[in-house]
Amino acid sequence: MSLTLEERLRRLEDILAIQQLFIDYGLALDAGDLDTYAQLFATQGTVNLGPIGRATGRAEIRALMAQTLEGLVGSSFHIVSSPQINLNGDSATSQVMWTVIHRDKNGQPQVTMIGKHHDGLIRENGEWKIQSRRGTVDIPSKYRAPEI
Repeated sequence: MSLTLEERLRRLEDILAIQQLFIDYGLALDAGDLDTYAQLFATQGTVNLGPIGRATGRAEIRALMAQTLEGLVGSSFHIVSSPQINLNGDSATSQVMWTVIHRDKNGQPQVTMIGKHHDGLIRENGEWKIQSRRGTVDIPSKYRAPEI
């Protein structure tokens, strides 16, 4: 079954909006802009970041990240890459790779972690949001998040 031009355009717009969601996630996280960060999640969104913690709802997600980032804003940078997006109307699943780069004591960049986010996404009030995010760490492997 072939898609109409309108359906193809909607698909492209959705993919671009979801990719922008991932970009905004990294930018807000690195800037310590936790209000913007929390707004990237659905109203009752969930996050499971393994040893970092779990949270449900924007207020809990914001609080979890405030605790996690305390004193660290500006010392690390996240590169979000290789998005795989599977659309299904007003919902989607995705996987992205992420890399964390920290400044060492001499100010030099050092890759400290590499992993993946496994997401459930929804269109909420006309905008794509993260409904569920599960993070796994590939390097160093001893921090791998439990399966849920």
